[in-house]
Amino acid sequence: MTRQAPTPRLAGHALVEALIAQGVDTAFGVPGESYLAVLDGFHEHRGQIRFVACRQEGGAAFMAEAQGKLTGRPGICFVTRGPGATNASIGLHTAFQDSTPMILFIGQVASDQRDREAFQEVDYRQMFGPGTLGMAKWVGEVHDAERLPEYVARAFHTAMQGRPGPVVLVLPEDMLTQAITAPVVAPARIAEAAPTPAALAELRDRLAAARRPLVIAGGGGWTSEATAALQRFAEAWNLPVGCAFRFQDLFDNAHPNYAGDVGIGINPRLAARVKESDLILAVGPRLGEMTTGGYTLLQAPRPAQQLIHIHAGAEELGRVYTGELLINASMSQAAPALASLAPPAETPWQAWTEAARADYEANLVPTPVAPLDMAEVIRLIDARLPEGTIFTNGAGNYSGWLHRFHRYTALHRFGKNQLAPTSGAMGYGVPAAVAAALLQDRWVVNIAGDGDFLMTGQELATATGYGAKKLLVVVVDNGTYGTIRMHQEREYPGRVSGSDLFNPDFAKLAEAFGFAAFKAESTQQAATALDAAIAAGKPALVHLRLSSDVSTSRTTLTAIREAAQKARHA
Repeated sequence: MTRQAPTPRLAGHALVEALIAQGVDTAFGVPGESYLAVLDGFHEHRGQIRFVACRQEGGAAFMAEAQGKLTGRPGICFVTRGPGATNASIGLHTAFQDSTPMILFIGQVASDQRDREAFQEVDYRQMFGPGTLGMAKWVGEVHDAERLPEYVARAFHTAMQGRPGPVVLVLPEDMLTQAITAPVVAPARIAEAAPTPAALAELRDRLAAARRPLVIAGGGGWTSEATAALQRFAEAWNLPVGCAFRFQDLFDNAHPNYAGDVGIGINPRLAARVKESDLILAVGPRLGEMTTGGYTLLQAPRPAQQLIHIHAGAEELGRVYTGELLINASMSQAAPALASLAPPAETPWQAWTEAARADYEANLVPTPVAPLDMAEVIRLIDARLPEGTIFTNGAGNYSGWLHRFHRYTALHRFGKNQLAPTSGAMGYGVPAAVAAALLQDRWVVNIAGDGDFLMTGQELATATGYGAKKLLVVVVDNGTYGTIRMHQEREYPGRVSGSDLFNPDFAKLAEAFGFAAFKAESTQQAATALDAAIAAGKPALVHLRLSSDVSTSRTTLTAIREAAQKARHA
């Protein structure tokens, strides 16, 4: 049977058709004249796909990255050349470090103007290519319009194959206006690596012989089925499970086998337990700087603990850490394989697992702080909103209260519910929350620092403009770049420079964007404000005024400064 060629249409329209064929129903971006034909394609197919116009390309890229996390398929972002692409690079870098599938489409100068430093011209293969480690898995530029559907299909495959990550596809504007007949390519289905029987047998033998094993789960590519299988495996073998930095929703935090998160602000008892373990089973994480405590919890390149490392990207295995057993497998193949392993008749580490859980629960008990207790604020939010609520944050000390005191639910119960950048990108939380509120019918809570919020706070306009409903933004305002101030007090006690902030009235600012807005300077006021915000019937913001001395969930700036001064004079 001969396939009939499609009716000729603009390449820009064909690109939108290719996205629809891949199951995309929402794309984020900032419009630009370099891809007007694509914008016209969104209009042509407006009943099947929407283009969400954002207020800055960094915010748009963060929204697409959050989309990739939520759906497991590439988040889609469109920006124009030059300034648009450079603004969007922060979201691209976040997607790379977080192992999130994403495609950044960049409008480019016309083909006959290349290599003249035309208006806003940049060579994106040099800017984002393999020579700039940590930006994109692949950078392609389409010169033949008839091959555009092929390039789009390759972009989807590359973004999801192996270790997920971002791809850049560059679109010369004259190419997009050509008429093409190339057919749309079928939805991408990736090839997945699976553990070999021999590797599984060795893994079982090593694990059964251990006395103090610990599982660390993390990385991209997890599915609901995979996290459910991981839980079955942990239950059958009675293993303690920690989650890598900002991957806390891979294992139910209320489960008796959950031991806590292995990242910034780690429970000191859990850090000690990682070091004391005789076998680390790392399922999915890269084992980067944040998860390994600056490569100290696990010494590089050869840890003191036995290391079994399972990762979807073969290139990641052995790159930093050697181990007793390295297994190249996707999470959707690895986790069910682990669940199929028959446990030994007895697991001699039961007391070890119970102690790990006890350490986690003890870490949930805060030191009371007056007049505004952030640990209590997190508890108040949890008590008022349903399980499965999506929580987002950017970077800053304020996020420590969320990571420590909120109990994330597992992915297989309600879907992805933690959106946070392992790259440490400030400004991520607001756009991620807006994207989640537009993509899913669940409550979304963004916890933002004052410095963090103002980096992308203008995306509140995107939330109201596109009809977001169940969205709550909580701004923690302590008048300082808290993380930087903390490090200043440790390294140069009492010498404050460049870390003070001069903030607006966040409540009034939110009202200008159409949000309901409330203020609080005490825990009781916060409770009242949260009740009003949740009942507002539209997106809401709560502005919390916190003393700048309250540095982290464990200590104050005064205590940090005094300790540093004492150490200097010792």
